[in-house]
Amino acid sequence: MPDVDTTQTANVTTRAIRGATTIDADTAEQILARVNELMTEVFARNGLTAEDAISLMITATADIHSFHPATAARRWGLDDVPIMGAQEIDITGGLPLCIRTMLHVHSTMGRHDAQHVFLHGATALRPDLVDKRADS
Repeated sequence: MPDVDTTQTANVTTRAIRGATTIDADTAEQILARVNELMTEVFARNGLTAEDAISLMITATADIHSFHPATAARRWGLDDVPIMGAQEIDITGGLPLCIRTMLHVHSTMGRHDAQHVFLHGATALRPDLVDKRADS
C-alpha cells in the first residue's frame, strides 16, 4: 500500500454547498452569465478551487429551455467534474427562472463555515443565508 501523508488529509471531509440564482430572460447569454457569476461566488467565498470539487447537482425551473445550466458550469471550469442536471419541482407559486446548485467538495471547513450563495431573485429562497455584502 502506498504511503499516505495523513497530515494533509486528516481534517479533509466532504461538504455540500448550496447556491441559487435567477435569470431575467430565458436566453443562453443570461444562463451563461448567471451560472458563471454563481460559480465564481461559491468558489471565492469558500476559498475553493476546481480541484476541490467532487460533483455538482444543478437544477432549473421548467421555464428555462434555451441553454443547459450544466453546460454553463462546465464552461466555467468544471469540465472534468461529474455534473447531474435536473428539472426543479414545478410548485405553484415557486420562484420562476431559477437555477439551483449543490456542490460537493473536499474541504477542511466545518459544516457551519460553508458559505451558501443566493443571488438576484434567489435571495428570496433563503434570506437567512444571504451574504448581505453580495446582494444583487
